[in-house]
Amino acid sequence: MTHWNPVADFDAAYDNSGAVTGAAEFAPRWEREAASFRAALAARGRSEIDLAYGENPRQKLDLFRPEGEPRGLVVFIHGGYWKALDKSFWSHLARGAVESGFAVAIPSYRLAPEARLTGIAGDVAAAIALAAERVAGPVRLVGHSAGGHLVARMVSSGTPLAASVLARVDRVVPISGLHDLRPIRRTRMNDTLRIDAAEALAESPALLEPAHACPVHALVGAAELPELRRQSWLLASSWAGLGAPVEAAELPGRHHFDVIEELGLAGSQMTRILTAGASL
Repeated sequence: MTHWNPVADFDAAYDNSGAVTGAAEFAPRWEREAASFRAALAARGRSEIDLAYGENPRQKLDLFRPEGEPRGLVVFIHGGYWKALDKSFWSHLARGAVESGFAVAIPSYRLAPEARLTGIAGDVAAAIALAAERVAGPVRLVGHSAGGHLVARMVSSGTPLAASVLARVDRVVPISGLHDLRPIRRTRMNDTLRIDAAEALAESPALLEPAHACPVHALVGAAELPELRRQSWLLASSWAGLGAPVEAAELPGRHHFDVIEELGLAGSQMTRILTAGASL
């Protein structure tokens, strides 16, 4: 049986940067690789940049298309604890799904403290809806960290996703997701996030019921902080107990920042889970 120690220091328990040697080197590299990928697809006429799904400057998405007719749509939702980063850091992670025949949308969304989590979830739902209007077929959602929370939120009770779009979602892959927001309220981050008790209950997927019977694959790095690992297992345990087709797995040797890099490879296990329903 897995043993979880009580949390003594909530800030340390959720400090992903502090837990990974060289953490500051990842974002600049991601930004360079993302820009290179965007330029390559733009040169082939296979990208649409800054499609607006709302009036706020951050309510925009980028859409990348495969050669030929897409098999469906993948939407990637980025992390940053709901308060940092934007779509420009992640474009290269579309490569695996694009080379597997899917169109990939990557949105930005409003950040805290400008928006509360309920509003951020609404942004994500609006972005998915716009992308789904432009690409036919099944919709698959994948998100990292805070983005993992947001994609799970799209298929939990009270989802802000329109019923017509929700019906097209046929796979969800939360990576290193934060599925119970109550511990986040005990961190200093909450000075910015402003999650209150009611919002923690209303926006935590693990405390809600699954609202759509599609497969959910909760992934997390085996070298991640215990709380990040526990959160993924919590979602799987909670939703499996409610009859949802959900599974969880830890990826050997992966920490919070390199765990997502397999999305950039068409033949990787993570990309095959997302695009072909491969087993964990």
